[in-house]
Amino acid sequence: KGMATPEKATITLDAMKMLDPRRLKPDSVEMERIITVLDETIAKLELSSLIPRIINSLDRFADMLGPEITNSLIEHQKLSNEMEHLLASSEEGDTMRAEEQRGCLCLREQGLKCSVRNVLRLLLANPSLCQALKYEAWARESPAEVFIKAFGEFRNFMLETLLTSPMEEEEKIQFMKDISLQIKKNTEAITALQAELAAAIQTQEEEIHMKDNVIKDLKNGMQDLTTDCKAGIQQIKQEGEKQQEEELQASQARCAGLQQDIQQLGAQLNALVLEHRASELALRKRKSRVEMEIVNWIQKYDTDMGEKQAEYEEVDAAYTEEKAQLSLLMEKHAVLLQEYSQIEEERRIRQKKEEQALKELTTKTLAAIRIQAFWRGYLVRSLFKSKRKKKKKGKGKKAKK
Repeated sequence: KGMATPEKATITLDAMKMLDPRRLKPDSVEMERIITVLDETIAKLELSSLIPRIINSLDRFADMLGPEITNSLIEHQKLSNEMEHLLASSEEGDTMRAEEQRGCLCLREQGLKCSVRNVLRLLLANPSLCQALKYEAWARESPAEVFIKAFGEFRNFMLETLLTSPMEEEEKIQFMKDISLQIKKNTEAITALQAELAAAIQTQEEEIHMKDNVIKDLKNGMQDLTTDCKAGIQQIKQEGEKQQEEELQASQARCAGLQQDIQQLGAQLNALVLEHRASELALRKRKSRVEMEIVNWIQKYDTDMGEKQAEYEEVDAAYTEEKAQLSLLMEKHAVLLQEYSQIEEERRIRQKKEEQALKELTTKTLAAIRIQAFWRGYLVRSLFKSKRKKKKKGKGKKAKK
């Protein structure tokens, strides 16, 4: 009992670790695709397992199926009959035609597979028809039911594996190893106690057998002795029986103690099993609750994305309208820019002409100023020349006088 308490505490701690919530990874699209493929495969397996029953009751389902699906099922029945006929003939035929029959079987097998795919494609195109067929033709053959059930368990196992992170997987493996080790230790203890009990019983039986032999020897010796030894022999016999009873009682008490230990270990084992089942139930409840939360989050995400999509469409429409207005404004800007370029060119030409006219005017003004200056100088020089001549003439007249 002293050793069971820390081991139990360790197992409880491991169980609490296993109760940590599992979280989906951000890249859970691949997981959803895998689960969707498995679910579609299960649906196809269920429909394909119902095909023989539908064919057997084709008259009853003809109105529901329609002509196209009915013809496909009839063709599938023909291929199935041909396949069965070839299989029967291959069992009864000789070995000379084995290769030919094997080739025909391969061709029929490929045709049968194509036929099944065609029928499934036609049925899956009408979900309401598939649902109705599941209610009407509910009976399946036991091998198909077992296979579908096993595939469903495989799907659940894959989902649990995908939802389990590597760290949680390692903790789970370690948890199972600890449980197995504890069960192994308990089993070894029970086995050792049982071996000890068997050895004690065997020892007790050997002692009893030896004492029985001694008693028999004493009885044989008693026949050769005189009647005077009968009292001593009787006393020895009584002592032997008394000792035998004491040892038997001691052996029974020891066996009872060992049996009680076995019961205590069995009770501990049952308690561990109940505790593990309770932890498993809690884990399953936690898993279902997390799945419900995931579904709610997905629905909320779809709603938010719908609102965002509507808002995006409104913004996109406004953006398209503004883009069209911008295009018109750009066209008008291009026209105005062209007109502005023409006006600038005309202004430049006019300014150039004005500058050229101003330059010519400046040149002409300078030329006129120079001409006027030259003319004034000429007039002044002429005036000075005439005055000089008059002065010279006056001086000559005075000299002659």
